Amino acid sequence: QVKLVESGGGLVQPGGSLRLSCVVSGSIFSNYVMRWYRQAPGEDREWVGVIAPDFSTLYSDSVKGRFTISRDNAKNTMYLQMNSLKPEDTAVYYCRGSDQGGDYWGKGTLVTVSL
Repeated sequence: QVKLVESGGGLVQPGGSLRLSCVVSGSIFSNYVMRWYRQAPGEDREWVGVIAPDFSTLYSDSVKGRFTISRDNAKNTMYLQMNSLKPEDTAVYYCRGSDQGGDYWGKGTLVTVSL
């Protein structure tokens, strides 16, 4: 059974930083295309970025230059380093893992950017 668990969310002031983690269990993590999404209150879920098995990355324009996605295959973990956070980054952040065998989501972690 594949399971994805996000952690690292919390309250941070504007301009601050947070690092989110997504731990994958029950499958071969190194084969996965891993993605981050977020959903702000009252809004649709938004794609944040992706990291491929070859470690290449892409980001949405709204986070490019501020957020960095990385992965540690030895720890079955993907990370989202978030810098220069803005109030509009407030959302529940979800990770998603995909390979030929399936497509899986975590349950999310809440990030609140506020004074």
